[in-house]
Amino acid sequence: MKNLLIISPTFVPNNAVDMHRVRQGVNYWKDFGWNPIIVGVEPNFTEFPKEEILLKTIPNDLEIHHVKAFSTKYTRKVGLGDLALRSMYFYRKKVNQIIRQKKKEGNPIELIYFSTTVFPICVLGAYWKKKFDVPYIIDMQDPWHSEYYLSRPKSERPAKFWFSYRLHKFLEPIAMKKVNGIVSVSEGYCKTLQERYQNITPHNCITLPFGAFDKDFEVAATLEYQNPFFTQNEGNINLVYAGVAGEYMRTSSSILFEVIKKGLIEKKELYSKLKLYFIGTNYDPLNPVPRLLTIAKEFGLESIVNEHVKRIDYLKVLNILQKADGLLIFGTIDKDYTASKLYPYILSKKPICAVFYEKSSAVTILRKTNAGVVIPFLEEKYNQEKIQEAYQIFTDFLGNIVQKPKTNWQEFEPYTAKEMTRKQAEFFDKIIN
Repeated sequence: MKNLLIISPTFVPNNAVDMHRVRQGVNYWKDFGWNPIIVGVEPNFTEFPKEEILLKTIPNDLEIHHVKAFSTKYTRKVGLGDLALRSMYFYRKKVNQIIRQKKKEGNPIELIYFSTTVFPICVLGAYWKKKFDVPYIIDMQDPWHSEYYLSRPKSERPAKFWFSYRLHKFLEPIAMKKVNGIVSVSEGYCKTLQERYQNITPHNCITLPFGAFDKDFEVAATLEYQNPFFTQNEGNINLVYAGVAGEYMRTSSSILFEVIKKGLIEKKELYSKLKLYFIGTNYDPLNPVPRLLTIAKEFGLESIVNEHVKRIDYLKVLNILQKADGLLIFGTIDKDYTASKLYPYILSKKPICAVFYEKSSAVTILRKTNAGVVIPFLEEKYNQEKIQEAYQIFTDFLGNIVQKPKTNWQEFEPYTAKEMTRKQAEFFDKIIN
């Protein structure tokens, strides 16, 4: 059994999006010849919500180590809140100890795997590779250094964009020029890195989205949770979108809002039953403002749109999905954008309507598995002819909302967490060999 050291700063019981690949994978790594060893930041040093029940979704015998981080009580005084930068010193010290100890025991660390979106921590891969000759792989769940916001208005840029842009531009090459392999949720991310760094090639890149993990629904079903957002069977059609949202979803959300506005005029009896719930749309605790409701107001739809900006527990979200009449997914104009929520949506076995960029992998998956309907778009501007097509798709979706999706589960099998972990294991074997 080969030792796989996994760097996951926001591991459970944190309720953080970027730890789910690791959380799912630890249930299967041993099946494929790898022994996972987790190194995370002590939960009380992170600023993510805690969800203790997630501990029921990982093996009891999983080896987990924790490191400290400098407290934001002091670091924010100098404008520093980034978890990677606050924990880097402690990570270096702890992992040095682990690598030395495992080597002394005759069972060395074969590979280091960074799976996180707090990307600055990945520079330690180059350090450990030089010091201990241990190869490392980085999981690209989002772009690290990106030029995307340079072309956007300043009003659309994230907070502290000036600092983060320059920091990532400086740190990314340090990690990437020595990396042994890349796992990515998007083929586009791999291509971008291959263009930037000569050592990154199609041979040492693999594209793997997050997997579908049915155990989550088993645990979610045990929750005694009263859905606070809507009541079932009151004659309404309750549609739910759960997850972060922003101005980058303006195109997709505007298409749907324009369709609904049209439907309220042409098919009032059907469309007047609509209630839209957007849950957990803003991860910024310092600026918890609505994201999608703001756009909906431009179409005069604020009476049917309810937005709860604060995140709620992941398993509670799954519980809500199963009580909804249907589910919505919004994409972006970035063709490389993939929605990690897609697989839990499919596993919920609820009708799905996705508004996505035509060339997104999510569109391919939904069509291949027959798990939902798609309203596709190719550009920011969406003409009236396309609106009419979208209107017909969405109207048919609402008209058949009581029917369960006829999902092709055989086609869905390659997207399960176990299958994704198997592919990762094969890739890791190739890298170390």
